[in-house]
Amino acid sequence: MFNFDRENTSSIAKWWRNIDKAILFLFVFLFLLGLFFSFSSTSSMLAEKMNKQTYFFFTKHLIFVFIALFLLVIISIQDRNKLIKFLPYLFLISLLLLFLIPLFGAEVKGSKRWMDIPFLPRFQPIELIKPLFIIFIAKIIVRNEKTNIYRRYLYSFLVLLLIVIFLINQPDLGQTLLLVLTWITMIFVSGFNMVVLSILGLVFLSIIALLIFFFPEKFGYVFLRIKTFIDPKAGDNFQSQKALDAIKQGGLTGQGMGEGILKDNVPESHTDYIIAVISEEFGAVFVLFIVIIFLFIGYKVLNKVFLEKDEFLKLALLGLVSLLIIQTFIHIGVNIRLLPTTGMTLPFLSYGGSSLIGSAFIAGIILNFTRKDSTRYFKND
Repeated sequence: MFNFDRENTSSIAKWWRNIDKAILFLFVFLFLLGLFFSFSSTSSMLAEKMNKQTYFFFTKHLIFVFIALFLLVIISIQDRNKLIKFLPYLFLISLLLLFLIPLFGAEVKGSKRWMDIPFLPRFQPIELIKPLFIIFIAKIIVRNEKTNIYRRYLYSFLVLLLIVIFLINQPDLGQTLLLVLTWITMIFVSGFNMVVLSILGLVFLSIIALLIFFFPEKFGYVFLRIKTFIDPKAGDNFQSQKALDAIKQGGLTGQGMGEGILKDNVPESHTDYIIAVISEEFGAVFVLFIVIIFLFIGYKVLNKVFLEKDEFLKLALLGLVSLLIIQTFIHIGVNIRLLPTTGMTLPFLSYGGSSLIGSAFIAGIILNFTRKDSTRYFKND
């Protein structure tokens, strides 16, 4: 599918001419920011604790940033119609990998979320599934308009339910919540009845409550996290408390690069608590700057959506940008203790190969779908 051999020069020139350069620059800038913060947050002390070389984590992050940027360009340069036809097959492959996790997955801290294939880096299939899920759902909802719309919604819900079952089994309630909220956003903007949507929301919450009640040994940690969130003295809230203390310590302008101590006290500081590390060392003003970048990306994409006439592209773009914004605010909400701990990374910025590759897919698809020559509103060159 990815033919990069013929007429490379003209293809790249046309890509550069038609790409939304503002969105492209912001995505690349976020990747580079993540690389910079990786250098700051993956300290030598962390490397020593894990018996690694001083710059082991930074070097690994650098390699994955290069891979992510390469994927971003490759995906965004493809012919739109070929890409749309190819992505559902990739979704099915990633779905198969998710289903195989109970059999071949690696267990880390009581959760089986990672595929551990010999000679390949450990990765989380859900990071690839998230953007592909949005494309698949958008195709289901807009295809074959003669089919009853509620039947299409039902089909999309069954796909969501299938993924959620496997995510809950891992267990990974954070990604489950993210996918459910993104799906709700997509069907809401497509014109779904609010009453039915509210009922589905209540059904989902009831299912979670029943799982916690009947399987406390597997899902009791969810209740414990909520209980600890409401009453910090009721359980172990060491990481979230340290993150909140770091944010307070950073103030508006921060302690300075390398001066933060959160990265030395919390093992997941460079992944789940990266925004707290940033706030401690560079201040709340810099965190606000990052939030503005994500919101501006959302604004730019929505402008494209308003100009777009293709219903599939509109719904897919809305879903992708919703995924980015929701995940960003869940991550920040956990760091400032507005939400219980979810283990959610920050797109583009958190350390981790799976997260970076997933972010690259989101960015590449958005850039492809917002290209001038990939919308009906604009004329082809």
